[in-house]
This record gives sequence, C-alpha cells and structure tokens, in this order.
Amino acid sequence: MPKEYRTIEEVAGPIMLVRGVQGVTYDEMGEIELVNGERRRCKVLEIDGGNAMVQLYEASTGINLDSSKVRFLGRTMELGVSEDMLSRMFDGMGKPIDGGPDILPEKRMDINGLPMNPAARSYPEEFIQTGVSAIDGLNTLVRGQKLPIFSASGLPHANLAAQIARQAKVRGTDESFAVVFAAMGITFEEANFFMESFRETGAIDRSVMFINLANDPAVERIATPRMALTAAEYLAFEKNMHVLVILTDITNYADSLREISAARKEVPGRRGYPGYMYTDLASLYERAGRQKGKNGSITMIPILTMPEDDKTHPIPDLTGYITEGQIILSRELYRKNVTPPIDVLPSLSRLKDKGIGEGKTRADHADVMNQLFAAYARGKDAKELMIILGEAALTDMDKLYAKFADEFEKEYVSQGYYADRDIEETMEIGWKLLRILPRSELKRIKDKFLDLYYEAK
Repeated sequence: MPKEYRTIEEVAGPIMLVRGVQGVTYDEMGEIELVNGERRRCKVLEIDGGNAMVQLYEASTGINLDSSKVRFLGRTMELGVSEDMLSRMFDGMGKPIDGGPDILPEKRMDINGLPMNPAARSYPEEFIQTGVSAIDGLNTLVRGQKLPIFSASGLPHANLAAQIARQAKVRGTDESFAVVFAAMGITFEEANFFMESFRETGAIDRSVMFINLANDPAVERIATPRMALTAAEYLAFEKNMHVLVILTDITNYADSLREISAARKEVPGRRGYPGYMYTDLASLYERAGRQKGKNGSITMIPILTMPEDDKTHPIPDLTGYITEGQIILSRELYRKNVTPPIDVLPSLSRLKDKGIGEGKTRADHADVMNQLFAAYARGKDAKELMIILGEAALTDMDKLYAKFADEFEKEYVSQGYYADRDIEETMEIGWKLLRILPRSELKRIKDKFLDLYYEAK
C-alpha cells in the first residue's frame, strides 16, 4: 500500500508543497484525496530532502491543508495503448471523450518515452504525398521528417492541418498508415471542426485524436503531446505503421510551460519563457524518425502561431533549430484569397532532395522545382518594381515573369482545402506554368526534360 501523507504545507496555483516524504522520486505520479472522497492527480516536480513540490493536473479548489491526503504511486504517468485506439478521440490525459468505452490496454507505456539513439536512426528518404502542391512539389515531406508549419493569428492553419491529416499517404506501398492528431489549448469550435472534418471524410478510421481545450488546465497541455507521441511510438515501432503526428498549437504548449515556470518562481529567460524551453521542445520533436531494423516511422508536423507574426520569437526560433525546415503561411497571400496561403520562397524542407527523383516522385522533379522557385522569385521582384516605377518601366520579359508569378499563386499554390493532387498532377501544373516563359529562360532544366515535357502541349 502506498504511504499516505497529511503534510500539505502550501498550495499556490497549480503547485503544492508536501513535507516529510520518503522514497519519492522526480516525475512520480501522486493522488490527492479530498475530504469528500474526490481524487485528483498530481506529479512530482522537485525533491528537496524530505520536501516534494508537486504539480496539480486539476484545479486546487477544495484542497484542505489539514485534512486532504496525498499518496505517491511509485510510477510515472503512463498511457494504456492498443490498436483499438485507432478511430478514437481522447482528452489531453488519455481519457476517451467520444462516448465509447475505455481502451483495454495491450500494455502501458511511460508518456515521456525513451530518447532514440542517433546511431539507431535511419536517414529519412521516402516521399510522403500530402496532396498539397506547394508542399509536395516544392517543400517535399519525407518519411521520418519533422516539418513544422509557421502560421500567424487568424490564418487558416487548422484547415491545412485537417487537409494534410485527411490526404497524407505513402505512395506505392500497401503498408499501414495512421494519423495521430494532438490539439493543445484550442477552442471548442476548433475542436469540433477537426472532429467533424475527420468524421466526414472517413479519416477518423485511421486516426487517434487527443484534444485539450483552452479551458482545460495548463498542466494537462504539457501532457497532451506526450500522450500523442506515446501512441505514435506504439503504432510505429510495435505495430509497424507509418504514423503522421500533427501537433497544434505549439505556441499554446509553450505558453503553458511559461505559466508553470512562473508558478515555480523560476528565473525567466527570453520573453519570460523558461531557459529550458529548447530542451523541452527537443524532447518532443526528437521522438520523430525512423529506426534501423523497424518498418514503422514517425513523421511530425508541429503547427505554431508566431506571436505578432515574428519568426524571431523564441517559439518559432527554437523550433527552427530543432526541426528540418518550415512551411510558412503568408498573411499577404491570405488577403489575396490564396488557399492554402503557403509562402513558398521562405519555406524550406531540408530533406526534400532525398525524397524526390526517379523511383520516388519523377525524374524531372528537382529541375522543375528549382526553375519554379527561380521564376517565382524573379516574378515577385518584377511586380515590386512595377509598383515603384510603373508597368511602362518593365521589359517585355519582366512582364512575362510578373504574369508567371500571378498565375503561379492562382493555379499552383491556391488549390482549396479539398483538392487532393497527386504528384503527377502537381508536376503537370508546374510545366503548364513554365510554358508561359520562353524555352531559353528555363536554364535550370535539362534539355532532355524540356524536349519531353515543355514541347508537349
């Protein structure tokens, strides 16, 4: 029987101090029993001799310092996992919220996971088709990659996340593919949008959803992505599935980290965030990847809203260091009704070169991608020049590039949230746009591909 303590010294927000404890360890789970018999969960944050500082997972209201009891359970927080989790919805602590029965776990796993040995990692190099041209064609997602989406307040990142979750697939294989979706600190309206979107399209059948609402405790928000990643690790490395993990919104997660750090009276770092935020984010992001000798994989798309549209803010800044690129959403494109409003020039997928080419996408993919980037960049420069000096100041070639930039945004980037384009369709749209320019301008494409595709009207 766990030992019970009636030595609660102090409660301050989500933090509680218990004196005179023995044999209690960091990260151990505890249970608080109130006078009325109600039980609430907590976790050990710090041990100082016989004093334990614990973090509450529910409200502190009703905890009586004299009569409430605390018992420590001798284990860390765990998630019961089984294949029955597919097509189910859970709250941020892993309890079902879809009206279905509790999961009968095949095993229980520590939600903090185990760090993946770098020597055991396989290099990500298999193409994942999202059905979104701006990603598949220009910033390709590769199996086992961490590719965040940098959004801003008011931009439709939720629609893009739902679209990727519905459409993502590994081409050319019959291997099992699953989506683990974790939402942190979102409104009920957003949660309902995701639930309905997954149900309507049947994507729910291969998905596991963890939803933490804005009015749920901040400390639950810290556990939510870890619950999701534990479920993903089980499906990927024990059931050999290819798992796409979508985490939204990392900004809400980091704000909860700051809130709890302030409650613990820790020395704040940049913008009030704790100094260990880099390590904390890395403990989430680095759980993605592929392992040698195992067929399954975890590919991760974290989504964050940049406060004040500032990509130098600590959250996008640290995320950019840890992950392999970023997809950036643009307010300017959103105002032009481009959907999804992906700004392809500052976006980057550092592993795209390994996931494209013959046998993966198409032999001409790299050349077309480079030419599209170059032509769009020159077209945007021409349009800026037109605004300053007027259209009369542009050469005929500059006008062609300006036309290309407009058509590129309208046809290639803008496709709506329900168009699922395969890579062949994306490539054909790219070639169609390149035909706006004379062949002599397409210097980044090999002649054999120009002969094959440029001349084919």
